[in-house]
Formats: sequence, C-alpha cells, structure tokens
Amino acid sequence: MKLHHQKHHQTYITNYNKALEQLDEAMTKGDSSTVVHLQSAIKFNGGGHVNHSIFWKNLTPINEGGGEPPKGSLGWAIDTHFGSMEVLVKKINAEGAAVQGSGWVWLGLDKELKKLVVETTANQDPLVTKGASLVPLLGIDVWEHAYYLQYKNVRPDYLKNIWKVINWKYASDVFDKESP
Repeated sequence: MKLHHQKHHQTYITNYNKALEQLDEAMTKGDSSTVVHLQSAIKFNGGGHVNHSIFWKNLTPINEGGGEPPKGSLGWAIDTHFGSMEVLVKKINAEGAAVQGSGWVWLGLDKELKKLVVETTANQDPLVTKGASLVPLLGIDVWEHAYYLQYKNVRPDYLKNIWKVINWKYASDVFDKESP
C-alpha cells in the first residue's frame, strides 16, 4: 500500500493541482474551449484524490482494530438493510469483483432514502456522481494498482482479504454524523 499511497495517490493530487492551475489561466484568458477540455481531468484527478482520501481512512491495522465489525447504529443499520454483515460483505465483494476495468465499490448512506446502499463507480468517479444524497461510509479501490503487487490480477482474493483491515470505527463515525 505504500506504493499505492506515495505514487498513485500523489499522482492524482499533482495532476489535479496542475489542472486547476490551467483552469485558472484559461478562465483568466476567457478560453472557454480549454475550460471545457479540463473538466474531465479535474473530475478524474479530483475524484482520485477524494476517493483515496476516504480509502486510507477506511483502512487500519488489525492490532488497531482493523476488521472488527461495526457496533452500535451502523451495525444495526447493516443488519436492517442487508440482513447481516456476512450478506453485506458478499454483496460488496460480488459487485466489486464485477466492476469492468477500474473503479470503486462503496457502502454509502442515502440520506434522502435513509438507508444504506452498495454502489459501484467507474474509474475515479466519487460516490456523489451516483446521487447527491449519497455519503460514502466505506470505499474499496478495485483498480488493479490497489492489489497487483500482492494479489496479481486476482481481484476476488483482494476483496476477500481487505475486510481484515477495514476501519469500521471510521465508517461508524461518519454514519453517526450523517444519519438523521
């Protein structure tokens, strides 16, 4: 994960900042063509930064509580909306494994519908691109760069093992803060 954090995530930050500088220049010059052209770079690299920032908070070593199932209101909500933690994990793993190419699998809170949802997004699209009322509680990077050094191209093995280091305390804190 060091390579993932120090190289991949840093590249998104660098490219996002570069695109923002170019956007500022283009807007100052009134160059609407360049402004429009830069939108995809801003979405991709900005999304990469936002998604990875959540991803790092979603991980914690086993000796610091990684993998300990959520308790309290989030644990109850998982049981209510999915039946059990095991059902939720199977759903997230299946949907994450099915992402074509690169992307993310998310556990989110739909604040409007007041329920937990599992969603996937392509590339570096943040969860909010699936709906303005969606708040990410847990995001798992299913780009090959997230797991290729340890798991080669076997995404299902990565998804099976990532639960050992999931920081449910962070997800629970966000859920408690964002729940009505």
